[in-house]
Amino acid sequence: MSENPHPHRYKYYDFVMASFVTVLLCSNLIGASKVCSIGGFTFGAGILFFPLSYIFGDILTEVYGYSRSRRVVWAGFSAQIFASFMAYVVLAMPPAQGWPNQAALETAFGSTYRIVLASLTAFFIGEFTNSFVLAKLKILTKGRFLWVRTIGSTIAGEGVDSLIFYPIAFYGLWQTDLVIKVMITNFVLKVLWEVINTPVTYLVVGFLKRAEQEDYYDYKTNFNPFTLKEEK
Repeated sequence: MSENPHPHRYKYYDFVMASFVTVLLCSNLIGASKVCSIGGFTFGAGILFFPLSYIFGDILTEVYGYSRSRRVVWAGFSAQIFASFMAYVVLAMPPAQGWPNQAALETAFGSTYRIVLASLTAFFIGEFTNSFVLAKLKILTKGRFLWVRTIGSTIAGEGVDSLIFYPIAFYGLWQTDLVIKVMITNFVLKVLWEVINTPVTYLVVGFLKRAEQEDYYDYKTNFNPFTLKEEK
């Protein structure tokens, strides 16, 4: 199908957007505060959930097109900025006398400015890379081989995300070889998570295309990430 000449109201777009933002915030606010060790691998718990945001990004771009996915990325980016600002303000407020949980709250939500900056920058560039690559691959493959698009775009998006996040957040604080090791390990785990979830992605994409009567191709899309204009 070509670009949709008759815009219509989507049934599930808002729901997918809300799911994307929810996964993004929870994985950063809840998952990022715990480090796990399973089977000899040490990793942040958020890695089990953060890649779901890329899966939602794939679904949004595949079904609704890059421009509508772009709006969702901006929604997620804005939500992250507000959450970071709120955490800063809440932690900076003086605790009431006798309230014993300030240290626990600082441990859970007191990310350093470097981690906040790294997270926001990596998310913004990584998600737009993911959506751009998927949209271009869809045209290149003429809508065939969905798995090539979802995995290929995730490799690109997560690769950029990892290359930006870990050096900004931890270079100079950790030994360089540790930064590289964690960066590569987490990147591989994120891509494997995408591969494992490919059958689910197929099911969701198929359902949404039928329900929305939409299968958008970004032939004439303006890929500028700094505009919120929707393509018709």
